[in-house]
Amino acid sequence: MPFYVYITASRMNGTLYTGVTNDLARRIHEHRTGIGSAFCKKHGTILLVYYETFEDPQAAISTEKRIKRWQRSWKIQLIERFNPGWKDLYLTLNE
Repeated sequence: MPFYVYITASRMNGTLYTGVTNDLARRIHEHRTGIGSAFCKKHGTILLVYYETFEDPQAAISTEKRIKRWQRSWKIQLIERFNPGWKDLYLTLNE
């Protein structure tokens, strides 16, 4: 079963949220409907702008914790290398 580290944003260069899950589509849907996390609901971080897949849950959790400690500028660089236009990747998950 794959695990995912993901970053959501309120808008391009807006508020960011980093999380980990074993079901990315479900988790982002939860964020979008306001049941994902209080932070996402309060700040509107519903756009999936980055994700990474892992086979090992411990590796995913470790990566999430590492990214959460990063400076904001590093997170933005990570997003822009993966998704330069800050497109909402949620729309492509089921393709």
